[in-house]
Parts: sequence; structure tokens; C-alpha cells
Amino acid sequence: MYKDLKQECYEANMQLNALNLVVYTFGNVSAVDRKNGVFAIKPSGVPYEDLKPEDIVIVDFDNNIVEGNMRPSSDTKTHAYLYKNWPNIGGVAHTHATYSVAWAQSQRDIPIFGTTHADHLTSDIPCAAPMSDALIEGNYEHNTGIQILDCFKEKNLSYEEVEMILIGNHGPFAWGKNAAKAVYNSKVLEVVAEMAHLTLLINPNAPRLKDSLIKKHYERKHGKDSYYGQ
Repeated sequence: MYKDLKQECYEANMQLNALNLVVYTFGNVSAVDRKNGVFAIKPSGVPYEDLKPEDIVIVDFDNNIVEGNMRPSSDTKTHAYLYKNWPNIGGVAHTHATYSVAWAQSQRDIPIFGTTHADHLTSDIPCAAPMSDALIEGNYEHNTGIQILDCFKEKNLSYEEVEMILIGNHGPFAWGKNAAKAVYNSKVLEVVAEMAHLTLLINPNAPRLKDSLIKKHYERKHGKDSYYGQ
């Protein structure tokens, strides 16, 4: 019943590895089936070279295993929380990519310095504040989802416009219309994180990209009159 969903999830996870966005088994992608109220996710602790489509686990939005013989990713509850609260996403990815994690560990938003960043979003990439002790001691992975939504509410951001976030002292999450787009956004986040790091090494006082260029580069790809790639 879920063969195609498992295949989509498997291919996205293998792409995450191919793009050098994960360390060993640290990372995961999920793909959702809204009609049936389930999502597919990588099993916990399985090396990418050993992963097979049939290993992918199917769970519902309440974290119950629907199909699969392995334990789902330890981040499953975070994915479930995002799917339950953000109805227009179809895939979620979590990585431990070096530059993204470095910014998360620095507890800093990634400033919008250049047009590569502006091609994808019009704001700084947000970094959620480190989790409170009360949330850490509770249902940690579920509470990571709360941490993400709280950050977006606090910063007045739309999850459909900003498809990525850094979790303070932890690392990045990204999402999109499907699992492949979540992986794409994860790679974009990592590249932009590296570019921003190098920018500040060259010029610690580098200015933010001016608004006119932000508007131009975002709208030529995403606006009603977009023409890039047409």
C-alpha cells in the first residue's frame, strides 16, 4: 500500500547522503501521505549504504507505527508535529551539515548577505533559541516541533515562505512541498551558511543585501511575474 511513499522517502534520504549533508547515520528525511494521514521516515541508526526502500517505516501523526519492522528515526516526533500543524508541507529533512550546525551552535540567524540567499527567501534564516530546561526534560523530540513553531510565531514568519530553520545548539530542519524539495532546501541552507561564514571572515562588517536586490531576486523566481527558469 505504501510502496511509492517508501520509495520517495528512500530516494530523498539517499540524496541527503549523496549531497554530504549527513554524518554517518545522523540525519533523516520524511515524506507525507496526507490522504491516509501517515508519513514515511528513515529507520533509526541504519547506515545509508545498507538502507533499502523496504526498511522505510510508516507512522501516523501520533507516532504509531503503521508499517515496518524497524524503529523509526529518533526525530520522528518532530516531523509528526510539523505535519500536524503545517498542512501544506509534504516533506521534512533534518541534517547535521557542518556550516548549518556551526551557525546553530553560534545561536545566530544567518543574515541575508547576497543574491543566492535572496533567490530562496527574503529574510534572514532564523535560529530558534535553545530549548528551555522544562522542554528538554519533557517530550524532547515533540518539543523540538514546538520550539520551531514558537520561533516562527515570535519572528512573524510564514512556513510557506521560509522553508528552513536552525535549532539553537542543535542543527537545521528544512521542509517543502515534497521530500525532494526538503532535501533541496537543506542543501541551499548549507551553501548559504558557508557563504555567510566566509563573508564575515573576509569582512566582519559586511552589509546586509539591500532591499531592492532582495525583492528583485526573490520575485524573479517566485513572484507573479517570475521569469527565472521559464
